[in-house]
Amino acid sequence: MPTDIQIAQKAKLKLITEIARKAGINISDIDLHGCYKAKVCIDVERKLKNKKDGKLILVTTMTPTRQGEGKTTTTIGLAQALKKIGKKAFVCIREPSLGPVMGMKGGAAGGGYSQVLPMDDINLHLTGDMHMVTSAHNLLAAMLHNHIFQGNELNIDESRIRWKRVMDMNDRSLRGTFDITASSEVMAILCLAKNVTDMKKRLGNIIIAYDKEGNPVRAGQIKAEGAMALLLWHAIKPNLVQTLEGGPAFVHGGPFANIAHGCNSLIATKLALKLSDYVVTEAGFGSDLGAEKFFDIKCRAGKLKPAAVVLVVTKQAIEMHGYDNVAKHVENIKLFGLPVVIAVNKKQNDTKQELEEIKNQCLKLNDRVVISSIWGEGGKGGLDLAKATVAACQTKSRFNFLYDLTLPLREKIETIAKNIYGADGVDFTDRALADLEILEKAGMGECPVCIAKTQYSLSDNPKLSGRPTGFRITVRELSPSAGAGFVVVYTGDVMTMPGLPKHPAAENMDITENGVITGLF
Repeated sequence: MPTDIQIAQKAKLKLITEIARKAGINISDIDLHGCYKAKVCIDVERKLKNKKDGKLILVTTMTPTRQGEGKTTTTIGLAQALKKIGKKAFVCIREPSLGPVMGMKGGAAGGGYSQVLPMDDINLHLTGDMHMVTSAHNLLAAMLHNHIFQGNELNIDESRIRWKRVMDMNDRSLRGTFDITASSEVMAILCLAKNVTDMKKRLGNIIIAYDKEGNPVRAGQIKAEGAMALLLWHAIKPNLVQTLEGGPAFVHGGPFANIAHGCNSLIATKLALKLSDYVVTEAGFGSDLGAEKFFDIKCRAGKLKPAAVVLVVTKQAIEMHGYDNVAKHVENIKLFGLPVVIAVNKKQNDTKQELEEIKNQCLKLNDRVVISSIWGEGGKGGLDLAKATVAACQTKSRFNFLYDLTLPLREKIETIAKNIYGADGVDFTDRALADLEILEKAGMGECPVCIAKTQYSLSDNPKLSGRPTGFRITVRELSPSAGAGFVVVYTGDVMTMPGLPKHPAAENMDITENGVITGLF
Protein backbone atom coordinates (compact mmCIF):
# COMPACT_ATOMS: atom_id res chain seq x y z
CA MET A 1 0.00 0.00 0.00
CA PRO A 2 1.49 3.39 -0.97
CA THR A 3 1.81 6.08 1.69
CA ASP A 4 -0.80 8.83 1.96
CA ILE A 5 1.48 11.39 0.33
CA GLN A 6 2.29 8.98 -2.53
CA ILE A 7 -1.40 8.39 -3.18
CA ALA A 8 -2.08 12.12 -3.08
CA GLN A 9 0.79 12.94 -5.43
CA LYS A 10 -0.43 10.43 -8.04
CA ALA A 11 -3.99 11.75 -7.97
CA LYS A 12 -5.31 13.70 -10.96
CA LEU A 13 -6.89 16.76 -9.42
CA LYS A 14 -9.72 18.63 -11.07
CA LEU A 15 -9.53 22.39 -11.36
CA ILE A 16 -11.21 23.98 -8.36
CA THR A 17 -13.37 26.01 -10.72
CA GLU A 18 -14.87 22.73 -11.96
CA ILE A 19 -15.43 21.52 -8.38
CA ALA A 20 -17.17 24.81 -7.57
CA ARG A 21 -19.36 24.70 -10.67
CA LYS A 22 -20.52 21.15 -10.01
CA ALA A 23 -21.24 22.05 -6.38
CA GLY A 24 -23.47 24.92 -7.48
CA ILE A 25 -21.11 27.77 -6.63
CA ASN A 26 -20.70 30.58 -9.17
CA ILE A 27 -17.13 31.26 -10.24
CA SER A 28 -17.67 34.93 -9.38
CA ASP A 29 -18.22 33.85 -5.76
CA ILE A 30 -14.81 32.26 -5.25
CA ASP A 31 -11.33 33.65 -4.62
CA LEU A 32 -8.77 31.38 -6.27
CA HIS A 33 -5.68 30.25 -4.36
CA GLY A 34 -3.92 28.55 -7.23
CA CYS A 35 -5.58 25.89 -9.37
CA TYR A 36 -6.88 23.56 -6.66
CA LYS A 37 -7.98 25.70 -3.70
CA ALA A 38 -10.44 28.54 -3.35
CA LYS A 39 -12.08 30.73 -0.76
CA VAL A 40 -15.88 30.96 -1.05
CA CYS A 41 -17.58 34.28 -0.38
CA ILE A 42 -19.73 34.09 2.73
CA ASP A 43 -22.56 35.90 0.93
CA VAL A 44 -23.34 32.71 -1.03
CA GLU A 45 -25.43 31.25 1.80
CA ARG A 46 -27.67 34.34 1.79
CA LYS A 47 -28.25 33.89 -1.92
CA LEU A 48 -29.37 30.31 -1.24
CA LYS A 49 -31.45 31.06 1.86
CA ASN A 50 -34.70 29.77 0.31
CA LYS A 51 -33.16 26.44 -0.64
CA LYS A 52 -33.97 23.45 1.56
CA ASP A 53 -31.16 22.15 3.76
CA GLY A 54 -29.67 18.73 3.17
CA LYS A 55 -29.20 16.08 5.85
CA LEU A 56 -26.42 16.64 8.38
CA ILE A 57 -24.39 13.57 9.39
CA LEU A 58 -21.86 13.64 12.23
CA VAL A 59 -18.95 11.19 12.37
CA THR A 60 -17.52 10.49 15.82
CA THR A 61 -15.67 7.62 17.44
CA MET A 62 -15.36 5.44 20.51
CA THR A 63 -12.60 6.41 22.93
CA PRO A 64 -9.56 6.61 20.64
CA THR A 65 -6.10 5.15 20.85
CA ARG A 66 -3.00 7.25 20.19
CA GLN A 67 -2.83 5.80 16.67
CA GLY A 68 -6.23 7.27 15.75
CA GLU A 69 -9.32 5.39 14.60
CA GLY A 70 -9.82 6.96 11.16
CA LYS A 71 -12.64 9.37 11.93
CA THR A 72 -11.62 11.99 9.35
CA THR A 73 -10.85 9.25 6.84
CA THR A 74 -14.33 7.80 7.43
CA THR A 75 -15.91 11.24 7.03
CA ILE A 76 -14.28 11.70 3.63
CA GLY A 77 -14.81 8.09 2.56
CA LEU A 78 -18.50 8.21 3.48
CA ALA A 79 -19.00 11.31 1.33
CA GLN A 80 -17.22 9.55 -1.55
CA ALA A 81 -19.45 6.51 -1.07
CA LEU A 82 -22.60 8.64 -1.00
CA LYS A 83 -21.53 10.10 -4.33
CA LYS A 84 -21.12 6.58 -5.74
CA ILE A 85 -24.72 5.69 -4.85
CA GLY A 86 -25.99 8.81 -6.59
CA LYS A 87 -26.27 11.23 -3.68
CA LYS A 88 -25.03 14.82 -3.75
CA ALA A 89 -22.67 14.96 -0.78
CA PHE A 90 -20.37 17.54 0.75
CA VAL A 91 -17.50 17.03 3.22
CA CYS A 92 -16.99 19.54 6.06
CA ILE A 93 -13.88 19.04 8.20
CA ARG A 94 -11.42 21.06 10.26
CA GLU A 95 -8.08 22.46 9.18
CA PRO A 96 -4.97 20.74 10.55
CA SER A 97 -2.79 22.48 13.10
CA LEU A 98 0.94 22.47 12.42
CA GLY A 99 1.56 21.40 16.03
CA PRO A 100 0.16 17.86 15.61
CA VAL A 101 1.32 17.68 11.97
CA MET A 102 4.94 18.23 13.02
CA GLY A 103 4.45 16.30 16.26
CA MET A 104 2.83 12.91 16.59
CA LYS A 105 -0.86 12.85 15.70
CA GLY A 106 -0.42 13.56 12.03
CA GLY A 107 -2.47 15.57 9.61
CA ALA A 108 -6.19 15.98 9.19
CA ALA A 109 -6.70 15.36 5.49
CA GLY A 110 -7.83 11.75 5.80
CA GLY A 111 -5.74 8.83 4.63
CA GLY A 112 -5.33 6.05 2.11
CA TYR A 113 -7.88 6.40 -0.67
CA SER A 114 -10.16 8.67 1.34
CA GLN A 115 -8.38 12.01 1.41
CA VAL A 116 -9.02 15.65 0.67
CA LEU A 117 -6.63 17.27 -1.78
CA PRO A 118 -4.19 18.91 -2.27
CA MET A 119 -3.14 16.97 0.83
CA ASP A 120 0.25 18.58 1.27
CA ASP A 121 -1.12 22.12 1.12
CA ILE A 122 -3.99 21.27 3.48
CA ASN A 123 -1.68 19.77 6.10
CA LEU A 124 0.77 22.66 5.93
CA HIS A 125 -0.63 26.17 5.40
CA LEU A 126 -3.73 25.72 3.20
CA THR A 127 -4.82 29.35 2.61
CA GLY A 128 -3.22 30.78 5.74
CA ASP A 129 -6.23 30.77 8.09
CA MET A 130 -4.24 29.51 11.08
CA HIS A 131 -1.77 32.34 10.68
CA MET A 132 -4.56 34.90 10.36
CA VAL A 133 -6.10 33.64 13.60
CA THR A 134 -2.67 33.77 15.25
CA SER A 135 -2.16 37.36 14.10
CA ALA A 136 -5.59 38.53 15.24
CA HIS A 137 -5.13 36.88 18.64
CA ASN A 138 -1.68 38.36 19.16
CA LEU A 139 -2.80 41.80 18.00
CA LEU A 140 -5.27 41.79 20.88
CA ALA A 141 -2.48 40.82 23.29
CA ALA A 142 -0.30 43.64 21.96
CA MET A 143 -3.10 46.21 22.25
CA LEU A 144 -3.90 45.06 25.79
CA HIS A 145 -0.33 45.49 27.01
CA ASN A 146 0.03 48.73 25.08
CA HIS A 147 -3.07 50.09 26.82
CA ILE A 148 -1.48 49.36 30.19
CA PHE A 149 1.85 50.86 29.12
CA GLN A 150 0.15 54.04 27.87
CA GLY A 151 -1.47 54.84 31.21
CA ASN A 152 -3.96 52.04 31.95
CA GLU A 153 -7.09 54.16 31.62
CA LEU A 154 -9.29 51.12 32.28
CA ASN A 155 -7.52 50.44 35.61
CA ILE A 156 -6.64 46.88 34.56
CA ASP A 157 -5.33 44.61 37.29
CA GLU A 158 -2.07 43.32 35.78
CA SER A 159 -2.22 40.24 37.99
CA ARG A 160 -5.53 39.27 36.36
CA ILE A 161 -4.67 39.44 32.68
CA ARG A 162 -6.08 36.32 31.01
CA TRP A 163 -5.07 36.82 27.38
CA LYS A 164 -1.86 34.94 26.51
CA ARG A 165 -0.23 34.90 23.10
CA VAL A 166 -0.55 31.95 20.71
CA MET A 167 1.42 30.17 18.02
CA ASP A 168 0.56 27.24 15.74
CA MET A 169 3.21 24.82 16.97
CA ASN A 170 3.74 22.41 19.85
CA ASP A 171 6.39 23.89 22.14
CA ARG A 172 6.43 22.98 25.84
CA SER A 173 9.06 25.64 26.61
CA LEU A 174 6.37 28.29 25.97
CA ARG A 175 3.85 26.93 28.46
CA GLY A 176 2.55 29.59 30.75
CA THR A 177 3.02 32.44 28.29
CA PHE A 178 1.74 30.93 25.02
CA ASP A 179 -1.14 28.66 24.01
CA ILE A 180 -1.51 26.80 20.72
CA THR A 181 -3.58 28.61 18.08
CA ALA A 182 -6.19 25.83 17.95
CA SER A 183 -7.13 26.62 21.56
CA SER A 184 -7.57 30.35 20.93
CA GLU A 185 -10.96 31.89 21.59
CA VAL A 186 -10.47 33.72 18.29
CA MET A 187 -10.49 30.33 16.55
CA ALA A 188 -13.69 29.38 18.35
CA ILE A 189 -15.27 32.69 17.35
CA LEU A 190 -14.25 32.19 13.71
CA CYS A 191 -15.93 28.78 13.79
CA LEU A 192 -19.16 29.92 15.47
CA ALA A 193 -19.69 33.31 13.82
CA LYS A 194 -22.63 33.61 11.41
CA ASN A 195 -21.16 36.51 9.43
CA VAL A 196 -18.64 39.35 9.74
CA THR A 197 -20.96 41.52 11.84
CA ASP A 198 -21.54 38.66 14.28
CA MET A 199 -17.80 37.94 14.33
CA LYS A 200 -16.98 41.56 15.23
CA LYS A 201 -19.55 41.54 18.02
CA ARG A 202 -18.10 38.32 19.40
CA LEU A 203 -14.53 39.63 19.16
CA GLY A 204 -15.53 42.74 21.09
CA ASN A 205 -17.04 40.59 23.84
CA ILE A 206 -13.80 38.70 24.58
CA ILE A 207 -12.87 39.10 28.25
CA ILE A 208 -9.16 39.91 28.24
CA ALA A 209 -8.62 40.88 31.88
CA TYR A 210 -10.31 42.19 35.03
CA ASP A 211 -9.98 45.65 36.48
CA LYS A 212 -8.94 46.36 40.06
CA GLU A 213 -12.57 46.31 41.17
CA GLY A 214 -13.09 42.83 39.72
CA ASN A 215 -15.07 43.86 36.64
CA PRO A 216 -14.36 42.14 33.30
CA VAL A 217 -12.46 44.14 30.68
CA ARG A 218 -13.42 43.29 27.12
CA ALA A 219 -11.64 43.62 23.77
CA GLY A 220 -14.22 46.18 22.67
CA GLN A 221 -13.15 48.51 25.46
CA ILE A 222 -9.70 48.87 23.89
CA LYS A 223 -11.24 49.11 20.40
CA ALA A 224 -9.56 45.97 19.08
CA GLU A 225 -12.44 44.18 17.38
CA GLY A 226 -12.37 46.14 14.11
CA ALA A 227 -8.70 45.49 13.36
CA MET A 228 -9.05 41.86 14.47
CA ALA A 229 -11.96 41.38 12.09
CA LEU A 230 -9.90 42.96 9.33
CA LEU A 231 -7.15 40.37 9.90
CA LEU A 232 -9.81 37.64 9.81
CA TRP A 233 -11.64 38.94 6.73
CA HIS A 234 -10.26 36.22 4.47
CA ALA A 235 -10.08 33.59 7.20
CA ILE A 236 -13.86 33.63 7.69
CA LYS A 237 -14.41 32.50 4.09
CA PRO A 238 -14.66 28.68 3.78
CA ASN A 239 -11.86 26.86 1.97
CA LEU A 240 -13.09 24.78 -0.96
CA VAL A 241 -11.00 21.75 -1.94
CA GLN A 242 -11.83 18.28 -3.29
CA THR A 243 -11.86 14.65 -2.25
CA LEU A 244 -9.61 12.09 -3.92
CA GLU A 245 -12.65 11.07 -6.00
CA GLY A 246 -13.50 14.60 -7.11
CA GLY A 247 -16.23 15.52 -4.63
CA PRO A 248 -16.49 18.95 -2.96
CA ALA A 249 -15.09 19.55 0.52
CA PHE A 250 -14.88 22.49 2.89
CA VAL A 251 -11.81 22.44 5.14
CA HIS A 252 -12.34 25.37 7.45
CA GLY A 253 -11.52 26.22 11.06
CA GLY A 254 -9.50 24.09 13.43
CA PRO A 255 -10.33 24.12 17.15
CA PHE A 256 -9.15 21.06 19.09
CA ALA A 257 -11.87 19.03 20.83
CA ASN A 258 -10.02 18.21 24.04
CA ILE A 259 -9.24 21.88 24.82
CA ALA A 260 -11.82 23.64 22.61
CA HIS A 261 -15.14 22.78 20.93
CA GLY A 262 -13.63 20.68 18.15
CA CYS A 263 -15.81 21.46 15.11
CA ASN A 264 -15.31 23.03 11.69
CA SER A 265 -16.85 26.44 10.98
CA LEU A 266 -20.58 27.02 11.23
CA ILE A 267 -20.46 29.11 8.05
CA ALA A 268 -19.00 26.20 6.04
CA THR A 269 -21.50 23.70 7.46
CA LYS A 270 -24.55 25.87 6.79
CA LEU A 271 -23.38 26.66 3.26
CA ALA A 272 -22.75 22.98 2.52
CA LEU A 273 -26.28 22.15 3.72
CA LYS A 274 -27.65 24.49 1.05
CA LEU A 275 -25.48 22.97 -1.67
CA SER A 276 -26.03 19.25 -1.15
CA ASP A 277 -28.36 16.45 -0.11
CA TYR A 278 -25.97 15.14 2.56
CA VAL A 279 -23.28 16.93 4.55
CA VAL A 280 -20.78 14.69 6.31
CA THR A 281 -18.85 16.37 9.10
CA GLU A 282 -16.74 15.30 12.07
CA ALA A 283 -16.09 16.46 15.58
CA GLY A 284 -12.83 15.78 17.38
CA PHE A 285 -12.14 12.60 19.34
CA GLY A 286 -14.99 10.58 20.90
CA SER A 287 -18.65 11.24 21.60
CA ASP A 288 -17.72 12.44 25.09
CA LEU A 289 -15.75 15.38 23.65
CA GLY A 290 -16.30 16.58 20.10
CA ALA A 291 -19.77 15.12 19.60
CA GLU A 292 -21.18 16.50 22.87
CA LYS A 293 -19.77 19.93 22.03
CA PHE A 294 -21.01 19.68 18.44
CA PHE A 295 -24.53 19.11 19.73
CA ASP A 296 -24.62 21.39 22.77
CA ILE A 297 -22.50 24.26 21.42
CA LYS A 298 -22.36 24.30 17.61
CA CYS A 299 -25.85 23.00 16.85
CA ARG A 300 -27.31 25.32 19.46
CA ALA A 301 -25.45 28.34 18.06
CA GLY A 302 -26.33 27.55 14.45
CA LYS A 303 -29.81 26.06 14.96
CA LEU A 304 -28.62 22.88 13.27
CA LYS A 305 -30.58 19.63 13.39
CA PRO A 306 -28.38 16.62 12.63
CA ALA A 307 -30.07 13.61 11.07
CA ALA A 308 -27.74 10.76 12.06
CA VAL A 309 -24.41 9.86 13.64
CA VAL A 310 -21.73 7.44 12.44
CA LEU A 311 -19.70 5.93 15.28
CA VAL A 312 -16.29 4.66 14.18
CA VAL A 313 -14.89 1.62 16.00
CA THR A 314 -11.68 -0.28 15.33
CA LYS A 315 -10.07 -3.52 16.39
CA GLN A 316 -7.21 -1.64 18.09
CA ALA A 317 -9.56 0.59 20.09
CA ILE A 318 -11.73 -2.36 21.14
CA GLU A 319 -8.65 -4.26 22.28
CA MET A 320 -7.78 -1.30 24.49
CA HIS A 321 -11.22 -0.22 25.68
CA GLY A 322 -13.60 -3.15 25.12
CA TYR A 323 -17.20 -3.38 23.93
CA ASP A 324 -18.53 -1.67 27.08
CA ASN A 325 -16.81 1.46 25.82
CA VAL A 326 -18.59 1.14 22.47
CA ALA A 327 -21.88 0.66 24.30
CA LYS A 328 -21.35 3.84 26.29
CA HIS A 329 -20.69 5.89 23.17
CA VAL A 330 -23.84 4.49 21.54
CA GLU A 331 -25.77 5.45 24.67
CA ASN A 332 -24.26 8.94 24.58
CA ILE A 333 -25.44 9.56 21.03
CA LYS A 334 -28.92 8.28 21.80
CA LEU A 335 -29.16 10.75 24.68
CA PHE A 336 -29.38 13.37 21.94
CA GLY A 337 -32.22 11.53 20.21
CA LEU A 338 -30.26 10.52 17.12
CA PRO A 339 -29.96 7.24 15.19
CA VAL A 340 -26.53 5.61 15.17
CA VAL A 341 -24.64 3.66 12.51
CA ILE A 342 -21.57 1.82 13.81
CA ALA A 343 -18.78 1.73 11.23
CA VAL A 344 -16.19 -0.99 11.85
CA ASN A 345 -13.19 0.68 10.25
CA LYS A 346 -10.89 -1.83 8.58
CA LYS A 347 -7.21 -1.21 9.27
CA GLN A 348 -4.52 -2.59 6.98
CA ASN A 349 -3.76 -5.78 8.95
CA ASP A 350 -7.29 -6.60 10.14
CA THR A 351 -8.63 -9.96 8.93
CA LYS A 352 -12.13 -10.58 7.61
CA GLN A 353 -12.81 -12.98 10.49
CA GLU A 354 -11.78 -10.38 13.08
CA LEU A 355 -13.96 -7.72 11.50
CA GLU A 356 -16.99 -10.03 11.30
CA GLU A 357 -16.58 -10.88 14.99
CA ILE A 358 -16.49 -7.17 15.86
CA LYS A 359 -19.56 -6.57 13.72
CA ASN A 360 -21.49 -9.39 15.42
CA GLN A 361 -20.59 -8.11 18.88
CA CYS A 362 -21.58 -4.57 17.94
CA LEU A 363 -24.94 -5.78 16.59
CA LYS A 364 -25.78 -6.61 20.21
CA LEU A 365 -25.37 -2.90 20.98
CA ASN A 366 -26.96 -1.26 17.93
CA ASP A 367 -29.14 -2.37 15.03
CA ARG A 368 -27.06 -0.71 12.31
CA VAL A 369 -23.48 -1.99 12.01
CA VAL A 370 -21.38 -2.19 8.84
CA ILE A 371 -17.77 -2.95 7.98
CA SER A 372 -16.05 -0.10 6.21
CA SER A 373 -12.86 -0.36 4.14
CA ILE A 374 -12.70 3.19 2.85
CA TRP A 375 -9.00 3.61 3.74
CA GLY A 376 -7.93 0.90 1.32
CA GLU A 377 -10.73 1.18 -1.24
CA GLY A 378 -12.05 4.74 -1.10
CA GLY A 379 -15.76 5.28 -1.73
CA LYS A 380 -16.17 1.73 -3.07
CA GLY A 381 -15.25 0.40 0.37
CA GLY A 382 -17.97 2.48 2.03
CA LEU A 383 -21.02 1.57 -0.05
CA ASP A 384 -22.66 -0.42 2.77
CA LEU A 385 -21.91 2.43 5.15
CA ALA A 386 -23.45 4.95 2.77
CA LYS A 387 -26.64 2.90 2.36
CA ALA A 388 -26.97 2.34 6.11
CA THR A 389 -26.42 6.04 6.79
CA VAL A 390 -29.03 7.11 4.23
CA ALA A 391 -31.49 4.69 5.84
CA ALA A 392 -30.71 6.15 9.28
CA CYS A 393 -31.32 9.66 7.93
CA GLN A 394 -34.82 8.63 6.85
CA THR A 395 -35.91 8.06 10.44
CA LYS A 396 -37.58 10.99 12.12
CA SER A 397 -35.04 13.08 14.02
CA ARG A 398 -35.79 13.61 17.68
CA PHE A 399 -32.69 15.68 18.24
CA ASN A 400 -32.45 17.40 21.61
CA PHE A 401 -29.80 19.09 23.72
CA LEU A 402 -28.38 17.45 26.82
CA TYR A 403 -29.10 20.37 29.14
CA ASP A 404 -31.07 23.57 29.30
CA LEU A 405 -29.12 26.82 29.28
CA THR A 406 -31.05 28.09 32.29
CA LEU A 407 -29.34 25.51 34.51
CA PRO A 408 -26.54 26.92 36.69
CA LEU A 409 -23.04 26.30 35.31
CA ARG A 410 -22.30 23.80 38.04
CA GLU A 411 -25.34 21.69 37.16
CA LYS A 412 -24.46 21.73 33.45
CA ILE A 413 -21.00 20.39 34.24
CA GLU A 414 -22.46 17.71 36.51
CA THR A 415 -25.00 16.74 33.84
CA ILE A 416 -22.26 16.12 31.27
CA ALA A 417 -20.00 14.34 33.77
CA LYS A 418 -22.70 11.97 34.99
CA ASN A 419 -24.58 11.32 31.76
CA ILE A 420 -21.81 11.43 29.13
CA TYR A 421 -18.69 10.39 31.04
CA GLY A 422 -20.41 8.06 33.52
CA ALA A 423 -18.91 9.82 36.55
CA ASP A 424 -20.37 9.54 40.05
CA GLY A 425 -20.05 13.29 40.46
CA VAL A 426 -17.84 16.35 40.17
CA ASP A 427 -15.39 17.86 42.63
CA PHE A 428 -14.52 21.55 42.32
CA THR A 429 -11.24 22.99 43.59
CA ASP A 430 -11.31 26.24 45.55
CA ARG A 431 -10.05 27.98 42.40
CA ALA A 432 -12.92 26.49 40.40
CA LEU A 433 -15.52 27.55 42.97
CA ALA A 434 -14.15 31.09 42.87
CA ASP A 435 -14.24 31.03 39.08
CA LEU A 436 -17.88 29.92 39.10
CA GLU A 437 -18.78 32.95 41.20
CA ILE A 438 -16.84 35.30 38.91
CA LEU A 439 -18.49 33.87 35.79
CA GLU A 440 -21.97 34.14 37.21
CA LYS A 441 -21.23 37.76 38.12
CA ALA A 442 -19.97 38.41 34.57
CA GLY A 443 -23.32 37.30 33.17
CA MET A 444 -22.16 33.95 31.78
CA GLY A 445 -24.36 31.72 33.90
CA GLU A 446 -26.63 30.82 30.99
CA CYS A 447 -23.86 29.90 28.55
CA PRO A 448 -23.10 26.33 27.43
CA VAL A 449 -19.99 24.71 28.87
CA CYS A 450 -16.95 23.39 26.97
CA ILE A 451 -15.14 20.83 29.09
CA ALA A 452 -11.40 20.43 28.47
CA LYS A 453 -10.66 16.77 29.18
CA THR A 454 -8.35 13.99 28.08
CA GLN A 455 -9.46 12.22 24.92
CA TYR A 456 -8.00 8.88 26.00
CA SER A 457 -10.57 8.04 28.66
CA LEU A 458 -14.21 8.66 29.44
CA SER A 459 -12.89 9.96 32.76
CA ASP A 460 -10.43 12.80 33.36
CA ASN A 461 -7.65 10.25 33.94
CA PRO A 462 -6.09 9.02 30.68
CA LYS A 463 -4.99 5.80 32.41
CA LEU A 464 -8.58 4.66 33.00
CA SER A 465 -9.48 2.70 29.87
CA GLY A 466 -12.72 0.98 28.88
CA ARG A 467 -15.89 2.14 30.60
CA PRO A 468 -14.64 3.15 34.03
CA THR A 469 -16.96 3.33 37.01
CA GLY A 470 -16.71 4.71 40.52
CA PHE A 471 -14.79 7.82 39.50
CA ARG A 472 -15.35 11.52 39.96
CA ILE A 473 -14.34 14.39 37.68
CA THR A 474 -12.17 17.12 39.20
CA VAL A 475 -12.66 20.63 37.86
CA ARG A 476 -9.54 22.68 38.61
CA GLU A 477 -10.55 25.99 37.00
CA LEU A 478 -12.97 27.68 34.63
CA SER A 479 -12.40 30.39 32.07
CA PRO A 480 -14.77 32.68 30.17
CA SER A 481 -14.97 32.51 26.38
CA ALA A 482 -17.52 35.29 26.30
CA GLY A 483 -16.95 36.03 22.63
CA ALA A 484 -17.36 32.41 21.61
CA GLY A 485 -20.35 32.22 23.93
CA PHE A 486 -19.31 29.38 26.22
CA VAL A 487 -17.43 28.68 29.46
CA VAL A 488 -14.28 26.54 29.30
CA VAL A 489 -14.00 24.01 32.13
CA TYR A 490 -10.52 22.58 32.78
CA THR A 491 -10.13 19.08 34.20
CA GLY A 492 -7.17 16.78 34.81
CA ASP A 493 -3.82 17.66 33.24
CA VAL A 494 -5.13 18.97 29.91
CA MET A 495 -2.76 21.64 28.61
CA THR A 496 -3.34 24.39 26.06
CA MET A 497 0.26 24.21 24.78
CA PRO A 498 1.24 20.64 23.87
CA GLY A 499 4.82 19.45 23.52
CA LEU A 500 6.60 17.45 20.84
CA PRO A 501 7.35 13.72 21.30
CA LYS A 502 10.91 12.42 21.55
CA HIS A 503 10.97 11.79 17.81
CA PRO A 504 8.53 14.23 16.17
CA ALA A 505 7.15 13.53 12.71
CA ALA A 506 9.07 16.57 11.50
CA GLU A 507 12.29 14.53 11.65
CA ASN A 508 11.12 12.50 8.66
CA MET A 509 9.93 15.37 6.49
CA ASP A 510 11.84 16.88 3.59
CA ILE A 511 11.41 18.63 0.25
CA THR A 512 13.50 18.51 -2.93
CA GLU A 513 14.69 21.34 -5.14
CA ASN A 514 11.69 20.59 -7.38
CA GLY A 515 9.19 20.77 -4.54
CA VAL A 516 8.65 17.02 -4.09
CA ILE A 517 7.64 16.40 -0.47
CA THR A 518 8.54 13.26 1.48
CA GLY A 519 7.65 12.10 4.98
CA LEU A 520 4.30 13.94 5.17
CA PHE A 521 2.39 10.74 6.09
